[in-house]
Amino acid sequence: MPQPPRKAPNTNNSKKTTAKSSSKRSTHSRGAKTAGKHNQSLNKGFPWFKSIGLILSIFFCIAVWQSLFRPISISENGKILQIKNGQTYSGLINYMAQRDMVRFPLIVKTYQHIFIHNTLMAGAYELPAGVNAYQLLNLLNRGELAQLNRVLLVEGMTFNQLRKRLQANDEVEKTVLDLPDAQLMAKLGINEKSPEGWFAPDTYFFTAGVSDVDVLKLLYEKQKKIVSTEWKNRAPDLPYHTQNDALTMASIVEKETGVDGERAKVAAVFVNRLKQGMRLQTDPTVIYGLGDRYEGNITRKDLETPTLYNTYTINGLPPTPIAMPGQAAIHAALHPAKIDALYFVATGTGGHKFSNTLAEHNLAVQQYLQVMRARKDTNSVGN
Repeated sequence: MPQPPRKAPNTNNSKKTTAKSSSKRSTHSRGAKTAGKHNQSLNKGFPWFKSIGLILSIFFCIAVWQSLFRPISISENGKILQIKNGQTYSGLINYMAQRDMVRFPLIVKTYQHIFIHNTLMAGAYELPAGVNAYQLLNLLNRGELAQLNRVLLVEGMTFNQLRKRLQANDEVEKTVLDLPDAQLMAKLGINEKSPEGWFAPDTYFFTAGVSDVDVLKLLYEKQKKIVSTEWKNRAPDLPYHTQNDALTMASIVEKETGVDGERAKVAAVFVNRLKQGMRLQTDPTVIYGLGDRYEGNITRKDLETPTLYNTYTINGLPPTPIAMPGQAAIHAALHPAKIDALYFVATGTGGHKFSNTLAEHNLAVQQYLQVMRARKDTNSVGN
């Protein structure tokens, strides 16, 4: 049986198919090339992102270490951490940051906000050597930082007042405070004829149970260092023979004025009087000489009653200091102002009036009395 004739292949369709396949392959090839280039571009840029991320991570780790784990920078005067009533952790961290004790305070505050929740306990604490912010916050949080005993000794206090203050402190162990002065000084190993003036006034912090011997030795060593340093650098031509003389003058200056700008002037008046052979005639020495007999007002009889300390009846300086002078008074006694004044009297409005002559002084006294009378009259009208 004859077969139907075969159709010739459509070369046009074949060409079209080939063209389409070729086009697809070409498009795929171009897409692959474009994607490859894109991936190569990403691969080239990605190490930069990793480097930046790595740098930031390193910086963050360093900042955390610097803020939380680096030992706190503590100066000699910064070993005591005082926390006031109502003080917050944020305020404490700011305080420490301002004094360069911690760095990056925001990181410290963030750590505290997340992990530290107990309220700060007011008090004075001694910072352990090498402590860091992380340890300090946790010690405070757990209440494990040793609280210190505060002892306040004010400039112008006498040794008897110092003795009573330590005796009244339950945190101080008493071993020598009840001894007479001479025996007490011997127990302390201090070679001074009197304890008066030789213990530095200041605010001190001690651990509970500290002995009175340790306290007194610390106070003496501090005062001795101050006196020795000031003595070494003293002004020339001063009428002092010993450091005790200088300390005695400083104690008188301390009792006469608490005004910073007057101390050197007061010292100058007494130095000028000593150089001219005049008696000092200063009331604080009379009061000290009276001891328990002083009742709050100095009478003419008191001024005329001789004692070892009454500078209205004795020449020169008293035998010992009459109080505990601070460093400013000691400096003034050894660096008096360069003035010719021989007298001074209170103004009644704060401070003193200094005079070169007796006539000027008498006028200043009258002015002082007028101020006091006017004040008395004003008070009488008010009542």
